Amino acid sequence: MNRTDSASAHPATDGTGPFRYPSPAPTPRARPPALPPDHTQAILETTKEVGAVLKASGRPFALVGSVAAYAHGIPVRLQHDTDFALLREDADVVAQSLREHGVRIVDPPEDWLVKARAGGEEIDLIFSLAGRPVTSELLARAQTLPVDSVHMPVLAPTDLMTCSLLALSEHHCDFGPLLPMARGLRERIEWERVREDLAGAPMGEAFLWLLELLDVLPRRHES
Repeated sequence: MNRTDSASAHPATDGTGPFRYPSPAPTPRARPPALPPDHTQAILETTKEVGAVLKASGRPFALVGSVAAYAHGIPVRLQHDTDFALLREDADVVAQSLREHGVRIVDPPEDWLVKARAGGEEIDLIFSLAGRPVTSELLARAQTLPVDSVHMPVLAPTDLMTCSLLALSEHHCDFGPLLPMARGLRERIEWERVREDLAGAPMGEAFLWLLELLDVLPRRHES
C-alpha cells in the first residue's frame, strides 16, 4: 500500500479533509404567537350589507358594540362580529328578510339574540342588552351615522357606554377597550345618566372611578 492509498483509506477527521462532519442543525426558534386576524374591512362590509337589509325591512334597529364605537369615530380594531339591536317582536321578520338575502340564520341556545353569518363573518341580532330588553325608546335615541359610506342608526354614545359597562362582570371585566371609547366620546356622553343607570353595578362604578383618577371625568369626592 502506498502513501496515497493510506491517505484515502483514512480520511482526515479534523474537519479539513474531503469528508467533513456535518455542522449541527441550528436550533429552530419558537415563533411568536400569531396576532388575531384583523377583520375590520370584512366586518364593515358585512355590517353594510346587513344594515341595508334592516333598513329595507322598515323595522327599528340600531348598530351596537364595537362597530358602533367605530361609527362614532373611535379607532377600534374589529376582530369578532357585528351586532344589531332590535325589538324582540321584530326578530322573526328581520331574520326572514336576512334569509331572503342569502344570510344564514343560526338559532343559538340563548333566548336574547339570534345569530347569523354572512361573508364569513358573524352577526348578532340582539333584543336584550346587558340583561335589559331593547326598547323603542332606546332605538329612538339612536343617531344616523355613516358606516363606511352606508348610513344607518347607531346606538347613542350615552347608551353605548351604559350598555358596555353593564355588560361587565367578575368573569369578564376588561377595561382596555372601554378607555379609548370613554375618552373619545367624553363630551358626547351624559355622564350623570350613566351614573344613575350604573347604580349598584360594581364593575361599572369602578370604571367611572378609574376615569376620575385618570382625569377623564371630574372628581366628585375629594378626600
